[in-house]
Amino acid sequence: MFNWIDKLPLKALFVVAVFFALAPLQPEPHLIEKLRMLFEGALTRPIDIFDLFMHGLPTVLLAIRLIRMQLNK
Repeated sequence: MFNWIDKLPLKALFVVAVFFALAPLQPEPHLIEKLRMLFEGALTRPIDIFDLFMHGLPTVLLAIRLIRMQLNK
């Protein structure tokens, strides 16, 4: 089921995950801002939910890829 994740290039996935997690740097990275909004209960607008998904997905994929690499050793 997750075989397609194993085929993703690790270096490229790392670069994309870091870029999306930290973009934009000023005034606050979107991922940090949206996670803060989620924990405060203020994540209600569809654009904010989309932003959380878009900026968080590469990081989640990287985490899954690294976990699968450890489990498949």
